[in-house]
Amino acid sequence: MISFPNAKINIGLNVLEKRKDGFHNIESIFYPVNWCDAIEAIQTEGTGEIRPTIMGNPVPGSIEDNLCIKAYHLLNEKHKLPSLQLWLLKCIPMGAGLGGGSADAAFFLKLLNDLFKLDLSIEELKSYASQIGSDCTFFIDNKPVLVSGIGNVINPVSFDLSKYYIYIVCPKIHVDTKNAYGLVTPHKKPYSLEQLALSPIQSWKGNIVNDFEEPIFNMYPDLAEIKNRLYTKGAVYASMTGSGSALYGIFKKKTYLSDSFPSCKIWTNSPIKQYERFL
Repeated sequence: MISFPNAKINIGLNVLEKRKDGFHNIESIFYPVNWCDAIEAIQTEGTGEIRPTIMGNPVPGSIEDNLCIKAYHLLNEKHKLPSLQLWLLKCIPMGAGLGGGSADAAFFLKLLNDLFKLDLSIEELKSYASQIGSDCTFFIDNKPVLVSGIGNVINPVSFDLSKYYIYIVCPKIHVDTKNAYGLVTPHKKPYSLEQLALSPIQSWKGNIVNDFEEPIFNMYPDLAEIKNRLYTKGAVYASMTGSGSALYGIFKKKTYLSDSFPSCKIWTNSPIKQYERFL
């Protein structure tokens, strides 16, 4: 069975306060985009064992720390799963704020549910996903949402960017999320992010912000330059996603960007020639 976990971008990201448990309460809009990894799983003899093969972009850390492996073992504790062979093709860049690891785990939970006919409800899948990572729950429904709490409280929003061209620029910079939170000074906002996001997109610039941008841009000035260049190329709105390092621009029309960002991976939702696309 094959699945294609997709990435997300953040429309605004407010870090509101640090919690007593060490995590942070945030507010953001998650919007799914179809920059995808690929997962294939085949049942093998035996029970309770998973044999993973990871290809594509390098994944730091030990194999047991991979969120797909954690997803399998989490379900296996209760459902005694058959053994399987897992192939994971990593195309979504790591440390880019695109949620690739969380997407892999959530989609793998759904794949295991279908493959082994576990008959888990959406709410049960979300419960399992929340135990793996704060962003994982979003990818179960995989629709635009306003997230709050530590990223685990989600509320659907009527939000559609399908008439625009979204370009994601991913430089060769890895930003560690835990370290990034240590650079941000949490503060509550006097406005509703949802109301701002539902206003005309032309009004977003300067009003919808990502709190990680200022400290991360100070560390990596090249990221600030990418954002400025997106505006120069005609973006109606540009932002870093998550804690970085990927940035995106929202355009009214198809735009050629490869020459502007020669050392970066570029993804877009527009129908473009293959040589412009890096997956």
